[in-house]
Amino acid sequence: MAEKTYRINEVFYSLQGEGMRAGTANVFVRFTGCNMKCRIEPGELSPGGFDCDTEFASGRSLTAKELIEWVMSTDPHDCGWVIFTGGEPGLQLDADLVEQFHLAGYKCAVETNGSINLDGLDLDWICVSPKVAEHAMRQLTADEVKYVRAHGQGIPKPACLATNKLLSPAFNGLDIDRASLNWCISLVRDNPEWRLSVQLHKSWTIR
Repeated sequence: MAEKTYRINEVFYSLQGEGMRAGTANVFVRFTGCNMKCRIEPGELSPGGFDCDTEFASGRSLTAKELIEWVMSTDPHDCGWVIFTGGEPGLQLDADLVEQFHLAGYKCAVETNGSINLDGLDLDWICVSPKVAEHAMRQLTADEVKYVRAHGQGIPKPACLATNKLLSPAFNGLDIDRASLNWCISLVRDNPEWRLSVQLHKSWTIR
């Protein structure tokens, strides 16, 4: 039987630019493929409010061993963390890959849209950024849940039970939308159980 492979768009070393782990060094593993189509206007496959700014259609197929070797060669200082992102990593991520990374000395975080249940994968950190209606959510627990909000969008009512709840203002390319930022600030002021999370890596001009 052929060894399982994973379709990977890219691997890179950078700082986490948003959420509760912002500012920490990580190796990012971007999986090819997504089951959502985010657009400014709301629709069946998008909550609206922002355009997807990530290219994740291309990639190459790698075994777990090959992927770990790529990650380790990209990690100049043994940062100790890998973040699985996409696209939607839940389409490919499995317990075996997480275990192999643990054996290689890495803690494993994931950034997911919540449409696929990832319980049982022994992940060290789960960030859910919902892109589906709450009734369609399948990942119902997380370390953090993060919603992008454009001006005028209301406070979410998450189906996902998370330790930390974050609001992130929409960006226009690399420039923050001031109206959306001010709106999110107002939402957090009025709902202090939430926390503001700005995409800092864009203002830092890093990946």
